[in-house]
Amino acid sequence: MRLRKLLTLAVTAGIFTASAPAWSQAPGVATPSGPDPSASAPYVAGPTESTPAMSASEQSAASTGLGSDIKAYFTAPLHWDGNDWTWFGGALAATALAHHYDTDVRKHFTRNFAPGQKANSEDVKDAIPAAAVFVATWGYANLVGSSDGRSEAWAMLEATGLSGVSAYALKYTLRREGPDVTSNPNQWLKGTSASFPSFHTTAAFAVGTVLAESGSDDYRWLRRLLGYGLGFATGYERLKHNAHWLSDTMAGAALGTASARFTMNRVYGSGSASSLSLTPVEGGAMLTYRLTLN
Repeated sequence: MRLRKLLTLAVTAGIFTASAPAWSQAPGVATPSGPDPSASAPYVAGPTESTPAMSASEQSAASTGLGSDIKAYFTAPLHWDGNDWTWFGGALAATALAHHYDTDVRKHFTRNFAPGQKANSEDVKDAIPAAAVFVATWGYANLVGSSDGRSEAWAMLEATGLSGVSAYALKYTLRREGPDVTSNPNQWLKGTSASFPSFHTTAAFAVGTVLAESGSDDYRWLRRLLGYGLGFATGYERLKHNAHWLSDTMAGAALGTASARFTMNRVYGSGSASSLSLTPVEGGAMLTYRLTLN
């Protein structure tokens, strides 16, 4: 039993280490090399015959775009700061806490099952809401000719793609058996199961976070209600359909949210500010998160 607990903690830490790119803001752009102090000739800035100068648009294209975002996403751990480590620790603690209640939550949703009965996982049905939000955002943006709307839709797609790749890599590496296969939440590296993390929850929070934190502040409360509501509702449905453990959905929510945060920083520039803090309160502690997009 002690060995299983140690394995569970190691695997929980592993998901956030492996998906570390999502926690970090986009890394800074490298500055060009300066003059060689040992050179005798004076340094002259500007193009040379062997290294032609790049125009402003070419420099922008070189530092942005999908290829650059993918590289930045998977190398982001090299640029972690204190806030990113706080994100990591908070997500790790939340997932570990959720793991403690995995069995209780499974019992709640399966208590009325007949012996040997299995729930329909409803994979397609549970994917429809997030897909519908993306299609509606992209369609409306093109209908009214809104470049901001198209940027928002692209951020949704990119966040889902980046977090989805991470989620599936972890799924088939960790091979955790789901609650529809076993009543033991500590079955890792078993067979062909791929329960951890929940891809549906990851995608829903990736799309939902972009919806919640993009656009005008005029309807921010409504955007957040719809966006985060999409994520929580999808996670709930995955638990209800006995397709995932509670910790699967918690890890998916963290991965999707963090990937959306990374993508919005890339799409909208460095005008976003966020903070995660742990404040002592009577009888415990309070975890608060703030995100501001200009």
